[in-house]
Amino acid sequence: MNSSEEAAGQLASLWRYPVKSMLGEELGASDLTERGLLGDRSYALLDPSTGMVVSAKNPRKWARMFEFRAEYVESPRTGQPLPPVRITCPDGAMATSDHDDVDSLVSKYLDRPVHMVTSAPEAPRYEEYWPDIEGLAHREKVTDETMPSRTFFDGAVLHLLTTTTLNRLRGFYPEGRFDVRRFRPNLVIEPIPGTDGFPEDDWIGQILTIGDGVQIRVRGPCQRCVMTTLPQGDLPRDPGILRTAAKHHQVNVGAYASVVHGGRIRRSDRVSVGSH
Repeated sequence: MNSSEEAAGQLASLWRYPVKSMLGEELGASDLTERGLLGDRSYALLDPSTGMVVSAKNPRKWARMFEFRAEYVESPRTGQPLPPVRITCPDGAMATSDHDDVDSLVSKYLDRPVHMVTSAPEAPRYEEYWPDIEGLAHREKVTDETMPSRTFFDGAVLHLLTTTTLNRLRGFYPEGRFDVRRFRPNLVIEPIPGTDGFPEDDWIGQILTIGDGVQIRVRGPCQRCVMTTLPQGDLPRDPGILRTAAKHHQVNVGAYASVVHGGRIRRSDRVSVGSH
């Protein structure tokens, strides 16, 4: 850490989501590239009837996406072709992305034809349902949303979240389970003792250095959606999660970031902040 940086905390956990809108995998370490965590959201489902990317942001159509789990059959390696992804279906049945039957198997559970792809359209789009919660840009409406060209990311290649922010929101709504899994971050940072409020707000425009020289730039707040309210695993459906974020922090939970200098990052790596 050089003299222009201040200690910010440590990396508490790392998360990768091989298939967009499916449950992902917690990692001990990962390469970080200009496209984010290696292998993150590299696969997606397409709806052939609309040409849109399948997203749990429209649970009225894709309510079961969080019942699927995706993980790589082996760890991806920088500079090498991505390995296949293993899909675990709601009833425990499994298929891998390189098998001919994966589309038909996943389509059966979703009750709609879908096609698994690794190449995003030039101008990818998805549908988003906005629940009736005060503070959202829309209420009780489904909108068509654009994504960055040729990617399966909604807003940026990297999403970070602090444990302090989760604790702050939990204080506003103790009955809610502000579990990391609801927010689908890539990086969970535990700030230094004494940090309170929403630390990500103070980092916007700053450079975070992780471990031995990996650097990311915090670009802006991450506005949350209906996905945070959906059931997954042992987490129940809870609209109060999104309602609390809307009421107390303009729907923002965590922040988006881009990669300035990639490399290997590991759980428990130190994190520092500086303007550079």
